[in-house]
Amino acid sequence: MKRIQNILKQFLPSTLYPLLAIMTMVMISACGYKPSSHMIKQLFTDSVYVEVIVDRAEPENAPFVKDEMNRLVYTRFKGRIVPKAQAESQIRIAYSGSTFTPLAYEDGYVTRYRANIKVRFDMISKKGRMTKNISTIFESDIQASSLASSTLRTEAIRKGLEKALDEFLAYVSAKSVSR
Repeated sequence: MKRIQNILKQFLPSTLYPLLAIMTMVMISACGYKPSSHMIKQLFTDSVYVEVIVDRAEPENAPFVKDEMNRLVYTRFKGRIVPKAQAESQIRIAYSGSTFTPLAYEDGYVTRYRANIKVRFDMISKKGRMTKNISTIFESDIQASSLASSTLRTEAIRKGLEKALDEFLAYVSAKSVSR
């Protein structure tokens, strides 16, 4: 170690040597960063039950929300989806519908719109109960075709729901640090 210090002193000006030593010590000791998936695992157990409450106006989105939440449980914190009787943690998702606001028109047709999606999350875990209402916004361009606009509408809802699920997991991760 002494030999390395002598070599560094020869090649580095005296003002840079202490700075380099401090930076090396910080890098070796690390900063204690832990990914959000680690924080979520502290809050959840391995067995999770996911329930989606279907919106009567748009029931076609319920399977998408359930599949996406299941995927996030698997990929983000390596949980297992189990029946309600076997679950140690539960997540209930209530999709409350969406509204669309036109943002731009061209020749009388809407060419850009904003989708506002509302979702309520109720979670029961080993550390208690959490509830979070999330409203997400997704903006997109649209063509003047009713077939394309219907498909884009469904896609906008799904993108908004994805954003809501990501926001919920970020919220849970932040809460698990403070508990």
